[in-house]
Amino acid sequence: MVDNLDRVWWKDGVVYQIYPASFKDSNGDGLGDIPGIISKLDYIRELGVDMVWVSPMFESPQVDMGYDVSNYEEVYPPYGTVKDMEDLIGACHKRGMKLILDLVINHTSDQHAWFKESRSSKNNPKRDWYIWKPPRYAEDGTRLPPTNWRSYFSGSAWEYDGHTDEYYLHLFAKEMPDLNWESEECRKAIYDSAMRFWLDKGVNGFRVDCVNMYSKSTDFLDAPIADKRFYEQPAWCHYANGPRMHEFLREMNEKVLNRHDAVTVGELPHTPDPKKVLDYVGRKDKQLSMVFQFDIVDIGQGGTHKYHFEEWKLPVLKKIVVKWQCFIEGTDGWTTAFCENHDQGRSISRFASDAPEYRILSGKMLSLMMCSLTGTLFIYQGQEIGMINVPKDWPIDYYKDIESVNFYKLMAAKTNNDPDEMAYVMRSLQTLSRDNARIPMQWDDSPYAGFTERKEGAWAHVHDLYPEINVAKQLDDPNSTLNFWRDMLRFRKQHSEVLVHGTFEAYDIENEKTFVFVKRFGGKRVVVALNFSSEEQEVVLPEHETGLKFMVGNYGNEGGGGGERRRLRPWEGRLYMAGGDA
Repeated sequence: MVDNLDRVWWKDGVVYQIYPASFKDSNGDGLGDIPGIISKLDYIRELGVDMVWVSPMFESPQVDMGYDVSNYEEVYPPYGTVKDMEDLIGACHKRGMKLILDLVINHTSDQHAWFKESRSSKNNPKRDWYIWKPPRYAEDGTRLPPTNWRSYFSGSAWEYDGHTDEYYLHLFAKEMPDLNWESEECRKAIYDSAMRFWLDKGVNGFRVDCVNMYSKSTDFLDAPIADKRFYEQPAWCHYANGPRMHEFLREMNEKVLNRHDAVTVGELPHTPDPKKVLDYVGRKDKQLSMVFQFDIVDIGQGGTHKYHFEEWKLPVLKKIVVKWQCFIEGTDGWTTAFCENHDQGRSISRFASDAPEYRILSGKMLSLMMCSLTGTLFIYQGQEIGMINVPKDWPIDYYKDIESVNFYKLMAAKTNNDPDEMAYVMRSLQTLSRDNARIPMQWDDSPYAGFTERKEGAWAHVHDLYPEINVAKQLDDPNSTLNFWRDMLRFRKQHSEVLVHGTFEAYDIENEKTFVFVKRFGGKRVVVALNFSSEEQEVVLPEHETGLKFMVGNYGNEGGGGGERRRLRPWEGRLYMAGGDA
């Protein structure tokens, strides 16, 4: 058995992420809301979920769907009220579930009272709560930003403010200025307003947005040239994992999180070295409970521009899984398992097949894989019913996400609307755009997928296939994707020692069609065999893994083959077990 230190509640938990705008509209205004979330908590609990993660629901102008917070202590009015949030916290706890919120403290909205004060004058007490720098000038006198850093949402990461003749830093939209963590007074205000306010109401922790970007390099040097077509360049080397990053997180824990036994999962991009990741998640150091490594969901993204899709093969995915499954072995760190969230395309469309004949099989196969991985498991709304990417013929007018729309406009301007280039951009967006995950949840086959009763429809377009892919259709179907997820989550908890805490070993890494791996804990062994293709494939199970018993598969039976060799049908996944109570 695993000792008590290793069996903290959040390690064995299953987390369900909710995107408030798109989950459930309770009042017919076309936008999801907190009462809508409360109305579906029994559904979430019956799925097998232990913890609900609600994406930003704070007061916000909604430039970036709530990640531009204008007041941490209020709720975006169309979503509800602080009282509604208190009801949600209580309703989760009543059902034995925890609740975590998004902690967005790398930046605020430019409408936040702090920033309004900061930009009012150079001598305002809150001036240094944000990052302000004077212009620099070209030889011909042209005013230039302080550096050539590129925003995630395209264009410069600096915005000129004529009132004080200085630029402020914004790694995201210009309406989202970065907070200056070098200011102790600013940090104190963040702890009080963004964290203690909600922890005191019973929130159990946070998903921490941009958790490794608070400490920037203070010399503010230009970034290396990665794309000569543009003045602005990616500058991760200057603002990710900065010199005081671990100091800030230790302080956050000492002053706030440790006093509430709060769980944290950090968003940790641009950190490919496992040793550096362990610096964040080691239990003794108490910085973060766990982090998201984005290598899997970043597959297919372009090297210089995210939305320049690049083809890839299965060994790429397998090596990533191996890396982040194995990096904690022999350490006091922890890991996560996920393949979808609000910032990514849908996993069936990206990693398997959303063709009508394979869509359900693919969703089940990915469920089997994810439920077999070590770490805390995260599921994104709609993943459990097999939601897929938006249709290929959707025009750019249907896309709502600021990142996608900005990139489309940028490339249209740079290429003079070149038809081939813009067709490539649209193909890339259809695969990678954040809109794929942000369209409304599909509850039934009534108008607008049962998401809203508003006659004009939802805030965003509903997927064309909602009559085929929805919760109501799958609830009572024993062969549905939804019920397969329910069964797999129960199975994962029944065998949590080996599935949640077991060691991981992969075989035949370079095989481009199949993925075979083994999980071990004590005397128990699990072998998982997956076919990532539309053709039948033969797999050879590890010869030393004897006494294997077929336990679960997405076809419902084992099919042909025997001994070490097995023939997997298209998009088939199987799980075998030996030892223990197999």
